[in-house]
Amino acid sequence: MKSALELARSYGVRVCFADLGEWGAAELRSEYDPATPEIRLNIACAARLSVAELGEFVALAVGHELYHHRESIGEIRTLSGRDERESAASRFALEFLEHRR
Repeated sequence: MKSALELARSYGVRVCFADLGEWGAAELRSEYDPATPEIRLNIACAARLSVAELGEFVALAVGHELYHHRESIGEIRTLSGRDERESAASRFALEFLEHRR
């Protein structure tokens, strides 16, 4: 299995760190922009992590957003509810974390 970053590269999705702004009590760890296509990882979240934690953060965040990219390009069916889509994206991301171990 490819790593999350390798898969992003194969799809032509750019991955970068960016300031994603303040979200109050919520924490936005990453976002996907289908127009670019680009995955932006929250630099503020990353700055608080150790090197070991950073690798896990990147694998999970990129994996999660790649799920949304796959929805966007029609590779997988878009589920009807937001909670359903986010849960499916999180499950997909966990596969990349398992690959790292």
